[in-house]
Amino acid sequence: MNKNIAELAPVAVWKHFAGLTQCPRPSHNEEAARNYVIEFAKAQGLDYIVDEALNILVRKPATPGMEDRKTIVLQAHVDMVPQKNSDKEFNFDTDAIEAYVDGDWVTADGTTLGADNGIGLAAIMAVLESKDIKHGPIEALFTATEETGMDGAFGLKPGMLKGEILLNLDSETEGELYVGCAGGLDFNATIKYGKGRIVTKDFSGYRLEIKGLKGGHSGMEIILQRANSNKLMARFLKNFSDKFGILLCDIDGGGLRNAIPREAFATVAVLKQYEKKFLAAVKRYEKLYQEEYKGVEESISFKAVPVKCPTRCIDIFDTQDLIDAVVGCPNGIARMSTAMPGLVQTSTNLARVVSQNGKFTVMCLLRSSVRSEKEDLALQMKTIFEMAGATVKLSGSYDGWNPNPDSPILHTMKEGYKALYGKEPAVMAIHAGLECGIIGGVYPKMDMISFGPTICYPHSPDEKVNIASVGKFYDYLCYTLEHAPLK
Repeated sequence: MNKNIAELAPVAVWKHFAGLTQCPRPSHNEEAARNYVIEFAKAQGLDYIVDEALNILVRKPATPGMEDRKTIVLQAHVDMVPQKNSDKEFNFDTDAIEAYVDGDWVTADGTTLGADNGIGLAAIMAVLESKDIKHGPIEALFTATEETGMDGAFGLKPGMLKGEILLNLDSETEGELYVGCAGGLDFNATIKYGKGRIVTKDFSGYRLEIKGLKGGHSGMEIILQRANSNKLMARFLKNFSDKFGILLCDIDGGGLRNAIPREAFATVAVLKQYEKKFLAAVKRYEKLYQEEYKGVEESISFKAVPVKCPTRCIDIFDTQDLIDAVVGCPNGIARMSTAMPGLVQTSTNLARVVSQNGKFTVMCLLRSSVRSEKEDLALQMKTIFEMAGATVKLSGSYDGWNPNPDSPILHTMKEGYKALYGKEPAVMAIHAGLECGIIGGVYPKMDMISFGPTICYPHSPDEKVNIASVGKFYDYLCYTLEHAPLK
């Protein structure tokens, strides 16, 4: 296993990415990475500021002869999604990412890699450090806490940025330029539950485990229609709770709101007289799930592991309310775009289902490039959960980023890609939340493009970044800076 990623080409980028892997930076615990950027700016003698939202802005003057170019803002976010395999011992708040080379890719050992958006950060730092790249005035914007709510972008104040062009380095397919993105909305529902009944000796304890799903980015990869562990768990419980006298003792499925849930667990008590039928049903549904998702999911595992039987279960009627709501809750693609074939227009991700401190909590992330559709989907879900007695809270709403076909930087970058690689780049919108939409709300005249290297399976422990694509991405970035539009 080759762990020396700092020696990969271009070294200017990979050495900084290697440094960032040593800085714990899950959302809301980004201090180590912020300090890494700040100490770097000090070492380069560059001016920097940290705003109230903990965004870092570093300024670098134009190289001689390039002062007549428009100021370009290079932007990437500091935090990463902390996801790991259940059998991996790892603390994202303290441990360094164990990155290594795997053929043509860099990946991590059982955790997310943080190439989203660490490669973007590293590329910006490489540009700021370079003495060879010709460029106009540069503002490097390192935003905070993007993955759990785009806090840094929301906290950005008017007047902080002077640039006229923003290059967002947070896309995940080399050769594609993104000129629009979806808006988003957080959906949170809670259902209070009572202590329920005391579990007698007539019951056996089991831990239901759904594992092995691919998961992934709930915007980029929702179109792949991967299995949702929360939906699979609720489906089984809905079908068999009454038949086998299943009592729910606790449930814990999924993780972050923007990650398709890969695992779900539930501790249950099962009437002993139905125990064999219960175990047979678990085996049957494992095969059923595997067959339904054949060609999409290769490793679905659904098991019932014997455990010590709990002494008390959750109230039966409260459990029924939760299961009914989760079974009925929309999940996945709601509508495809008619304006851009192949683009998801509206979707939802049923990301988290957990019992804790006397209440069930359900978290979803809705996305749409059409505000009214996003609001209508939220209304549907709110109605379903309120019928189950839930309290629903909608928050963190943000609009999408609308394409500008007359964008000067788009024209420059299309010509640049053809000059470098002999073909036109793909120009498209993305069904994910990019900070461009929020930044554009604060700076409505900002001309924006998003691009990046090829990153597969972000927001999951399978995340990997293609080594060759990083080189092409960085060369393209440098070329774009050298050919920036005139003021």
